[in-house]
Amino acid sequence: MALELHVPTINSPESAKSLKQTILTSQPDANIEIDLEAKTVTVNSQASEETFKQLIVAAGHHITNAS
Repeated sequence: MALELHVPTINSPESAKSLKQTILTSQPDANIEIDLEAKTVTVNSQASEETFKQLIVAAGHHITNAS
């Protein structure tokens, strides 16, 4: 399942790297792409959308609808 989420609180390469590591700790088989300019996180995994939303929020980020 491919999932794209808008995460406006990703504001640096360091925050993107930290978020990616947080997700991979829980979902090591996930394929994750983070676009800093678009502020999107694209995840390809068998885990549910809710799982990734919870991981992103737990890492201190917010998820919004793309504007």
